[in-house]
Amino acid sequence: MLSVVNDDGTTANGSALIDEIVREGARRMLAAALEAEVDAYIAELADQRDESGRRLVVRNGYHQPRKVTTAAGAVEVKAPRVNDKRVDEDTGERRRFSSAILPPWCRKSPKISEVLPLLYLHGLSSGDFVPALEQFLGSSAGLSPATVTRLTTQWQADHAAFMDRDLAEVDYVYVWADGIHLNVRLEEANACVLVLIGVRTDGSKELVALRDGYRESGESWADLLRDCARRGMRAPVLAVGDGALGFWKALAEVFPATREQRCWVHKTANVLDAMPKSAQPGAKKAIQDIYNAEDRDHAKAAVKTFAQLYGAKFPKAVRKIIDDQEELLAFFDFPAEHWIHLRTTNPIESTFSTVRLRTKVTRGAGSRTAALAMVFKLVESAQQRWRAVNAPHFVALVRAGARFERGQLVERPEAVAA
Repeated sequence: MLSVVNDDGTTANGSALIDEIVREGARRMLAAALEAEVDAYIAELADQRDESGRRLVVRNGYHQPRKVTTAAGAVEVKAPRVNDKRVDEDTGERRRFSSAILPPWCRKSPKISEVLPLLYLHGLSSGDFVPALEQFLGSSAGLSPATVTRLTTQWQADHAAFMDRDLAEVDYVYVWADGIHLNVRLEEANACVLVLIGVRTDGSKELVALRDGYRESGESWADLLRDCARRGMRAPVLAVGDGALGFWKALAEVFPATREQRCWVHKTANVLDAMPKSAQPGAKKAIQDIYNAEDRDHAKAAVKTFAQLYGAKFPKAVRKIIDDQEELLAFFDFPAEHWIHLRTTNPIESTFSTVRLRTKVTRGAGSRTAALAMVFKLVESAQQRWRAVNAPHFVALVRAGARFERGQLVERPEAVAA
């Protein structure tokens, strides 16, 4: 169908021609996908027939058209209908075809659900969502303030259930810990979001816990770790975090057997802050030589070199590394493939960098539980894109107590003798 285009590139209804093309393309692709899904379903059951030889699963026209809000805008969909006459032997009820592409309840794509928490954290009230999304999507269908309120309520329930789930069946071998300051609707000015991300024995990364705390204090972290232990969490083999966290005091109390690894990104920033700008480029290169060393022995030699170069002029900066040397080099006792993951808290930082960029201080009263729920939903969505650690098969060996020297697995003496 041809559209009349104005001089400014818009069509008669005020939308850009390119947006209409995208929406039309999305509508056609979705229609084709639904048709292919139904055709495959019917073809698979073509041999299902009644006593008269008639097929039990056939096409039956189309459902009423409905609009679905997608990232391409509001798309009108007319889903094909299936007449399935088969009866479930267990329940005695008729079987029903349910599209995996477009379930009966679906009125918006999952991507839209990712946009809503971002808008909330950015300071929009539920009443502002409709005009904001209308400008972005070309339609506000299915996104009334009441719908948004229901979603936020559901997300709060999801977060509460997540923070109360049983951890006895999950084994986190490594954990990263950090306190993230997002300036979202938390009740205390000094409040932050305490985050734990763990690595399971299969090498996959997973959000362990997310709750608010006060100034990353040791007591706030202790409350979080005690709660995890109460729900059955085992002591991780190694924990990674910033040296300034109250987390370490809490870890020693709740999981004393867990080893500590200081984050090199945070440590580098702290060291360079104690030096003049003119000395920082060279110092940064010397610090990189430490954590990028071939093994622990070479790293220790690089620490000595750093102390010789800068100890006389900047003793305070050098002490920041010397005092935490054992905790900074702990990662060398683990598989070499895991070193890149274990020497920083990057899994947390990279996840929250986007959230940080899109949030601002919200004036006026705000709901703490709703804000935490929004952050939780964003992390939950991001978690689907997290990749496993390198050489995931080594994670189970780490839990089993296997020894690694220079990043390589040390075979047991009896295995070598055999």
